[in-house]
Amino acid sequence: NFEGNFESLDLAELAKKQPWWRKLFGQESGPSAEKYNVATQLLIGGVTGWCTGFIFQKVGRLAATALGGGFFLLQLANHTGYIRVDWRRVEKDVQKAREQLRIRQSGRTPTGATSRAQEVRPCVHKRGRHTTCQP
Repeated sequence: NFEGNFESLDLAELAKKQPWWRKLFGQESGPSAEKYNVATQLLIGGVTGWCTGFIFQKVGRLAATALGGGFFLLQLANHTGYIRVDWRRVEKDVQKAREQLRIRQSGRTPTGATSRAQEVRPCVHKRGRHTTCQP
């Protein structure tokens, strides 16, 4: 037994005014743990995990196939003579890289850098005078 004035609520009109995401996810904007029960959360997590794994499996297989196929084609081209490797240049570059590693490990400066620094030093010391230093 209620007495008084009551206002009627038209749910159809209220639903039309709501944005689509509120219709889908509900009114509250809190964490999903508060919106869904455990079974629903497990189902959503399982489905999204399976989809992610499936996609990464396909992409990973495609990437591995492309990388392996490319390496195979390069080896085949090298074996048949389409590609020639200048092994002397490779050896020279490897030796240069080894020397750079030795220099970095020992802490000394390379000989080329030392001679260049010695060329620049007179120009730096004569900064007050008007001199022309050619490299």
